[in-house]
Amino acid sequence: MSLAEALEFATATDRGRVREHNEDAVFANPHLGLAILADGMGGYNAGEVASGMATTLLAAELEAALAGRSPSAPAHSEPFARRCLRSCVESVNAAILAVANSQKQCAGMGTTLVAALFYDDRVAVAHLGDSRLYRLRGDQLLSLTRDHSPLQEQLDSGLLTLAEARHSQQRNLLTRALGVDASVDVEIHEHAVAPGDLYLLCSDGLTEMLDDTQIGRVLQLHGSQPDLAARQLIRIANDNGGHDNVSVILVAVRRGFPAAANSWWSSFAARFRQDRRRAGR
Repeated sequence: MSLAEALEFATATDRGRVREHNEDAVFANPHLGLAILADGMGGYNAGEVASGMATTLLAAELEAALAGRSPSAPAHSEPFARRCLRSCVESVNAAILAVANSQKQCAGMGTTLVAALFYDDRVAVAHLGDSRLYRLRGDQLLSLTRDHSPLQEQLDSGLLTLAEARHSQQRNLLTRALGVDASVDVEIHEHAVAPGDLYLLCSDGLTEMLDDTQIGRVLQLHGSQPDLAARQLIRIANDNGGHDNVSVILVAVRRGFPAAANSWWSSFAARFRQDRRRAGR
């Protein structure tokens, strides 16, 4: 069974009610099980350049890298999916920084990034900044990413409450982004995927306008129709003010998508995960 048969994707992006330009970018490839969302920042139109480069280049590099190798294949003590995500993000970071340094109109540009690669009943996640990945499983909505921001650090340390954070002057400050520094500390992790799961990638234009309770309610009501759920999320964000560009990608897991049971790399990956679980006990 192909990934496109097991996963249903929906994408939507909107300028919002205040911004003149849409500096968000989204990409989805159901056949590869890949979703990428970026929220650009910089001078006039430079954020749009950065986010567009992030999604386009990362998609192309991942597609090329995965064309001849399974994401589950072992690669230096970890699945190739994770290693591939890391190296491709580093390559894209260098490309964006090169343009920012060589073209005056793009100076200082950068972008957030959240990318999800689905494979072998798992999802590998690459994350920088405050764009997020959520999972709805049953009636529980869980954020699988934590913002790379001073605000998140204050929340984690108990210096701010969620209510206070929504009104903080530091809401738009980031501690990590793509295309800003020569080295990039991309956060990469993976999670088990189950049939019935619903995954949401989104820019902060959504989370600034809706809290997690509101997002969860929309996904529970409309999650069986990802296209409708995506449109509803953007509509409500705009109804609540639409202060920023807002973008979403939804991935509904309709059935399992295990790697081929008779492949050597699938067996190795299963043993590798089992050994890691035992070592963690």
